[in-house]
Amino acid sequence: MTQSRQLFGTDGIRGVAGEFPLTRENVYWMGRALGHDLVRVNANPRVVIGQDTRVSSRWIADRFLQGLASVGVETRSAGVITTPGVAYLARSQGFDAGVVISASHNPWTDNGIKIFSGDGYKLPDARELAIEREIFALLQADALPSPDSNSDVSSVPGEEKLRQAYVQWLAGGVSTDLSRLRVAVDCANGAATAEAPELFGALKINTTFLHSAPDGQNINENCGALHPEMVAWFVADQQGSFDVGVTFDGDADRALFCDAQGRVVNGDAVLLLAAREMQSRGTLANATVVATTMSNMGLELALKRSGIRMLRANVGDKYVLEEMHRVGATLGGEQSGHILFRDGDATTGDGLLTALRVMEIMVRTGEVGTAKPLADLVSDLRVFPQTIRNVRV
Repeated sequence: MTQSRQLFGTDGIRGVAGEFPLTRENVYWMGRALGHDLVRVNANPRVVIGQDTRVSSRWIADRFLQGLASVGVETRSAGVITTPGVAYLARSQGFDAGVVISASHNPWTDNGIKIFSGDGYKLPDARELAIEREIFALLQADALPSPDSNSDVSSVPGEEKLRQAYVQWLAGGVSTDLSRLRVAVDCANGAATAEAPELFGALKINTTFLHSAPDGQNINENCGALHPEMVAWFVADQQGSFDVGVTFDGDADRALFCDAQGRVVNGDAVLLLAAREMQSRGTLANATVVATTMSNMGLELALKRSGIRMLRANVGDKYVLEEMHRVGATLGGEQSGHILFRDGDATTGDGLLTALRVMEIMVRTGEVGTAKPLADLVSDLRVFPQTIRNVRV
């Protein structure tokens, strides 16, 4: 029987910043434990770290970096950057691991630590368990050296060229002229504020940004993917001024949308429109989409009408990706907006990439000179009654 993990959940380690397990001392030992894990394989490992806009992200990142440095790990910081941005940098620039300090869509008082391996994928459960054992061994060891609280290791502002490399990769993957689109973008006062304006500007997309002034405590506060109705209300109130609304969560690894009338379009609908378009281009491998146990039955039926099979994985984009690898699928995702495109070289859910793909589909499938309305692309999706409740334990 596989031993259950005590620190790592479905998406890294999370908790209230400053409380167990995310105390200043513990975060240091977490960094040291990852460092020990890495030096077993490579005597001179390199790690890239990034963070979201929470007030606690800086000190957590700095303490984690101190732990890594204490065992000789070379570290580089990208500063404020999206979670998939760190995954991209880890795989594209020869790092042994990528670390993200973020609690995604959680309130600002929470925070978390996500770890990617050098190939850009989230760590498998077995490796997380091994690192967790190392953490507990360090915490329980006698005569531990005291963590250096005065270290000058700093994660901000980060290296601009690292962030730019990620933005250039995203922009370089777009082969469609998106300049005709009028888009409202809710950055959730999170990590997307660091890359979305530059990315959308480079592609000449006519964009209005909302909630793009983080103050350390307003991340996800009545905005972002946890509250897609906010961008939907804004778009509806503008009465035809926008073709689509996009909203990210705090670390921008997922995106939700609204159509021109201000109706919310969730991850299930995105999977439907993306699957059909990929099928038409011959890039939907095995005519298969991987969703989760939370995906609505209406999605399964709509895909079936298009000759597409839907499989279900456990909740968590890591488990969706594992199932995609198992069956050779190139598209998968969650109702919450984590969408995984494996017809390129992405290794995790990426809200910015998802937004670009949806906009490309709207333009490609529209009449000459116009974009097809998002509502038309998912008009036959009949959603069955469904209630989802989150229970904190």
